[in-house]
Amino acid sequence: MPVEEENFAAGGLAVWRPVVQIDGQSKDDKEDSDMTPFRKNLIDGEWVGDAGSRNINPSNLDDVVGEYASGDAEQTRQAIAAAKAAFPAWSRSGLLARHAVLRKASDEITARKDEIGRALAREEGKTLVEGIGETVRAAQIFDFFAGEVLRLSGELVPSVRPGVGVEITREAVGVVGIITPWNFPIAIPAWKIAPALAYGNTIVFKPADLVPESAWTIVDILHRAGLPKGVLNLVMGKGSVVGQAMLDSPDLNAITFTGSVGTGKRVAAASVEHMRKFQLEMGGKNPLVVLDDADLAVAVDCAINGAYFSTGQRCTASSRLVVTDGIHDRFVDAMKDRLAKLVVGDALDAKTQIGPVVDQSQLKQDEDYIAIGRQEGADLAFGGERLDRETRGFYLQPALFTQATNAMRISREEIFGPVANVIRVKDYDEALAVANDTPFGLTSGICTSSLKHATHFKRNSEAGMVMVNLPTAGVDFHVPFGGRKGSSYGPREQGRYAAEFYTTVKTAYTFAG
Repeated sequence: MPVEEENFAAGGLAVWRPVVQIDGQSKDDKEDSDMTPFRKNLIDGEWVGDAGSRNINPSNLDDVVGEYASGDAEQTRQAIAAAKAAFPAWSRSGLLARHAVLRKASDEITARKDEIGRALAREEGKTLVEGIGETVRAAQIFDFFAGEVLRLSGELVPSVRPGVGVEITREAVGVVGIITPWNFPIAIPAWKIAPALAYGNTIVFKPADLVPESAWTIVDILHRAGLPKGVLNLVMGKGSVVGQAMLDSPDLNAITFTGSVGTGKRVAAASVEHMRKFQLEMGGKNPLVVLDDADLAVAVDCAINGAYFSTGQRCTASSRLVVTDGIHDRFVDAMKDRLAKLVVGDALDAKTQIGPVVDQSQLKQDEDYIAIGRQEGADLAFGGERLDRETRGFYLQPALFTQATNAMRISREEIFGPVANVIRVKDYDEALAVANDTPFGLTSGICTSSLKHATHFKRNSEAGMVMVNLPTAGVDFHVPFGGRKGSSYGPREQGRYAAEFYTTVKTAYTFAG
C-alpha cells in the first residue's frame, strides 16, 4: 500500500450535476473553468473549515483541482462526539431508511460516473477509463449494501435446556473510524462506508490528503441522500493530526485502515490500548507465476495489466513475475515488445494507457527502487526513465527488471509504482516456493494450461486471493477481499463477509415459563 503523508494514511448515462450548497451559496457542482472550488469538512451535519490545502493534478502541475479544509484535533474530537451522539438513533433506524440512503447514493454516483470519474483521474492520475470504472465500482458497492440492509438476518436455535429459546443476532459495533489511501480514492471509501452505514454504524472518515475531491464528493452525495446529522462525518487534514486524534480517542469503537504496513502497526497498537476492534489492509508483493505450458499471449496480458495498469499503484499489483525456464526468454521478449507500445501520458487523454505517478514523493520512491535494483545486480531490461510530456507531470516509463532474485530488495519490498521484476525458476515446484517466499500474502496468480498445476496452486498459494490465467489485480465487489501474513489483519472486506467487522454478535436466551 502507498506510503502516506507523514507516514499516516489518511490504490453510458447522461451526466447529472445537481445544485448543491457550497459555502452557504447555491451553485452548480461543476465549477466554471476559471474557478477553484473550496471544499469543507462535514461535522455533525454542517460544512465547516477555513484553512485549506491545494490538490494538484499529477498530469499537469499547473492545474489546481481544488482547495480543501484541513481539520485539526479539536474538529476531529467534535466529529467523534457527533458520531457518538448519532449512534443510538441510527443503529435502531428502520431498514428502509438505511436502504433508501444507500440506494440514492448508488443512483447518483451512476448518473454522474463520467463527471466523477474525470475528477478522480484528474486528482489521482489513473486513466480516464480507469477513473470511470472505479466510479462505477463504487456505485455497485452502494447498491449491493443497499440490498444487504434488507437481507439482515439472525438465527433462532433451540437451547440444550427444555423450554428455552436462543436468538443469535448481529448489532452495529458503534462509531467507526475510516482511514483510506490515495490509490483508489472512491472505491475503497465506498467499500468501507457502505457496510458501516448498512449495519447501523456511525462514521468519522479521514481520507488521504492527495485525493480529497473524491472523498468530498462521496460524502456530499450521502449527506444529500438523507443521512441524519452526525451519522457520517468527514475530517480532511494531516494524518499526523487528524489520524492521531482518531487513534487517541476512547470513543471510537472500531477503526478500518488501508495503507502502509508501518502505519497499520501503529493503528493496531493504539487500538489494543483502547480495546477497540480494528481491521488492516496493507501491502503486497504479489507473484504471477508463468509456467512453460502457459498461453504466452494470456500470460503477457496478465502481467502487463497486473504490473503496470493504474501506474502499478495497486496493492494487488503483480510486482514479481516468476517464470519457468522453458518460456522465460519468449516471455521477456514479448513483455518488452508490449511495454514499448504502451502510451504514457495525461490521464485525461483518451489515448493514454498509463498515467503519471501520483506525486513527487512517490516518483522519487520509484526511482530510488530502480536504482537499488540495478545496484543489486538485476538487469533493467526496459524503461525506468522520467518522461517529458506536453504538460509538466510525474511521468515515468514502466520498468522491467530481469535476472532478479527473490532475495533482492526489489523482490521483498513494496515499490508501489510501474516497476516489476522477472525471477527465473526451474519448474513449478520452485515457482511455488518462490511465490510463497514473501512477508506478504494478499494476492497471487498463475498462468498455465495444466488443471493439475492450477488446482495445486489454488490450494497451496499462501495468499488471500488467487487468480488462474487472470491478472492479480482486479476483484469483484460482492466477494471477500483481503490477504494473509503482513498484508491484512482482521475480518475480510467487501461482500457479506463485511458483516464480520461492522457488527458484533449478540446471543439472547428466553424462558417462556
